[in-house]
Amino acid sequence: MPPNIIKNFRSFIWDPDTHLKSPSERLLLRKLDFSILTIGCLGFFLKYLDQGNLSNAYVSGMQEDLHMYGNEYTYATTCYTVAYALMQIPSNLIIQYIRPSYWLAMMEIGWGTFTFAQAGVRNVPQLYAFRFLVGFFESSFFPALLFVLGSWYTKTELAKRIAIFHMTAPVGAAFGGYLQAAVYESLDGRHGLAGWRWLYIVCGCMTVPVGFATWWILPDTPYTTRSWFLKEEEKQLAIERVKKAGKAPPAKITRATFKRVLTRWRWYAFVTGYVLYGSSCGASDYFGIWLKSEGFSIVNRNLIPTGTKLIAGFCIVLWGFLSDYTGSRFALVLGPLAYGLIPNGILAFWPKSQDAKLFAFLTISVQLMTAIFYTWANEVCADDNEERAIVISSMNGLQYAVAAWLPIVIFPQTMAPTFRYGFPGTFGLVIAALIAIVIIQLLVLREQRRGKAAGPIETDDESEGHIEETMDDVKGLEATSKPREVRDVA
Repeated sequence: MPPNIIKNFRSFIWDPDTHLKSPSERLLLRKLDFSILTIGCLGFFLKYLDQGNLSNAYVSGMQEDLHMYGNEYTYATTCYTVAYALMQIPSNLIIQYIRPSYWLAMMEIGWGTFTFAQAGVRNVPQLYAFRFLVGFFESSFFPALLFVLGSWYTKTELAKRIAIFHMTAPVGAAFGGYLQAAVYESLDGRHGLAGWRWLYIVCGCMTVPVGFATWWILPDTPYTTRSWFLKEEEKQLAIERVKKAGKAPPAKITRATFKRVLTRWRWYAFVTGYVLYGSSCGASDYFGIWLKSEGFSIVNRNLIPTGTKLIAGFCIVLWGFLSDYTGSRFALVLGPLAYGLIPNGILAFWPKSQDAKLFAFLTISVQLMTAIFYTWANEVCADDNEERAIVISSMNGLQYAVAAWLPIVIFPQTMAPTFRYGFPGTFGLVIAALIAIVIIQLLVLREQRRGKAAGPIETDDESEGHIEETMDDVKGLEATSKPREVRDVA
């Protein structure tokens, strides 16, 4: 096959501007894809596996062994969610000073260790403590990887890569059920341990090695990388690429940073829009409860909802590729969510037809365009490195903060399976999210017309000229530092 045909096909299926890139730039992207996406996808897969294994363990013997016959399960979930929400913004500020590869490696080893430790819990208070610590350590991974991805990739490249990264979430959630079934069948009672305890051991043993690999492989950001597999000319090329794309270099974080972020519209608009969107996606969590009420078998209650997760994985990647190919973020955020009016509307009105409700539950995940939403925020805030870090971490953190209490209010178990507050509530949240998305687009267009997106960033006396100091520090570190060692984390 002629080389130009191969190149054109690669431009169609992967980056639309591949044919415009030099061989050295394409090689750089292959190295980045291999390192960042490998670590990101493995880590996010394991995060969702470790996050979701509480429900698998609960229905596989934990409830009886720990005497969890009240609201203990809900409280254990809340412990995780609170810790996860609290650390979102701090983690993305920390990686402005500590290399992401160091910080995320430490966090991943931490959550893997406490996942492993849950195999030994003897009472509910111990479970609460371990779930809190797992949430605390897991909280850094998603916002930090989003920040790293946004630091390296340009407009034609970013959405599909965030989509591939995010796609591993539903895959990890689906895999958890199959893993628990396999572990329970083959290891239950082995060495005197219940099957649900073996699940935590297996998950912990899978997670900790990936944490060490993160320290070794993740290339940090273009301005701070000391990656062993990138040549000096490739590091310079990476900086030239992001400069050309309008991405700001790192600067010192001061009180003026927070003043700047909180006096602009971006933080408020993107956080509000994402919280409304994220909260509107909660209806699918109650698919299994409805299947049980309809008399479906235990096997089908576990297998049928995996269809929703598989559809979610497919759509997440599809929207990412389409967004990069068309260059549109707004349309690929608005369109999938607009479809969400159909399944959420069906569940809100709760028709008698079983087929209609089954269709709604199975296709409700078509509205998942999380990767495009984060890509949009990454690009709008590209001219301010610190604002970008704060905005994307706030989006996820505050959405989880709402998720800690909203389901308790609108999805009480006493109203199962119709949930007359919950399903109408998510339908209303879809409408509110669509309005917020349109408002964000209008604000983006207004900013572009005024030419502020490429304007200078306000600084105070402390941060004036810090960009140059940062680059000098990086060069000094490269000249004097020894090869990577674990003690460098401290």
